[in-house]
Amino acid sequence: MGAMAWVLAGCAMCGKEKGFVSLFDGQSLKGWTYVGEPGGEYFVSNNVIVCPASSRGNLLTDGEYSDFVVRLEYKLTHDGNNGFTIRSPMSRENLTYVGVEIQMLDDKAPMHADIKPWQANGSVYGIIPARNGTAKLDEWNQEEITCIGRHYKIVLNGRVIIDDDLNDVHDPKVLEGHPGMLRTRGHLGFLGHVSRFEFRNIRIKELPVKEQDNTPPKGFVALFDGKDLNGWKGLVKDPPARAKMSPEQLAAEQVKADADMRAHWKAAGGELVFDGKGQNLCTSKDYGDFEMLVDWKIPAKGDSGIYLRGSPQVQIWEPNSPGHFTPPDGSGGLYNNEKGPRHPLKYMDKPVGEWSEGACVSEWRTGGG
Repeated sequence: MGAMAWVLAGCAMCGKEKGFVSLFDGQSLKGWTYVGEPGGEYFVSNNVIVCPASSRGNLLTDGEYSDFVVRLEYKLTHDGNNGFTIRSPMSRENLTYVGVEIQMLDDKAPMHADIKPWQANGSVYGIIPARNGTAKLDEWNQEEITCIGRHYKIVLNGRVIIDDDLNDVHDPKVLEGHPGMLRTRGHLGFLGHVSRFEFRNIRIKELPVKEQDNTPPKGFVALFDGKDLNGWKGLVKDPPARAKMSPEQLAAEQVKADADMRAHWKAAGGELVFDGKGQNLCTSKDYGDFEMLVDWKIPAKGDSGIYLRGSPQVQIWEPNSPGHFTPPDGSGGLYNNEKGPRHPLKYMDKPVGEWSEGACVSEWRTGGG
């Protein structure tokens, strides 16, 4: 009778919170998938999801989410350590880095005395430290996590402990170490760190994703306005050839390259379109370190790419047409790359006729690489 009363209370809570739906039915792990070694499985006890003290495994939602508000309660004990992952892949990889982790930690425990500020409870782990984020021990903590694009707001027990935009993070080491912060959609869940943790009253309100073509998100500027080729020019040959040209030769070749660009590239229907017959185009402006977001769509056996500061090239290849490449190859590899592998780690291209989304972070390195 007590269990039924709790389930009914949970349903009533979602009913009072307009737009929220429960992610946990209070009785089973339906809608969740355990990812980890056998013996570390999460379980349900007394209407609570329990991460056992021996577990290094993760428990992820079957569903994927983009923008949302999540509300939940969690209880930790002395030395406790867990985390809530945001927009992660369903993977055995380290979701702290290929996704985003919101830290759940007894950050006042002696064993955690030397942690970094961004390891404290409530922090966006490794990226943004929480402010006054210490959780209560052996009591239920109420947490609300709002993610809209890359803006994160976290409220713990009525205190706002995070209200920050990841687009304001520019440290190259952080950007390199946390590629998951660039993800726009993925699974949610809990990350076991050999500590008993309990969770309940987990509910979510999905928010509409407001995207407009050729309209940049906060912190970005548009390179293409969807209307014309302003800000673009024809690409003159390759970097070694350009380096050998006199200013007069380069100017003359630029006139030819611009004419070729206008003949074979155009803005049509909000898209930058190439007819497949001419040469390359490039931005009129030069860039140093940057992050670029781009959508692309190519036909069967399509071949294109994005040059970074002239070279190397982020390859765009259509991987699903028989006979195009043997073995098949896909988009995202760093072509013209002398020191590292040029193939993508995974093939993530959408089928022919659909738009693929890409993000590129490019930075200069000095010293030993």
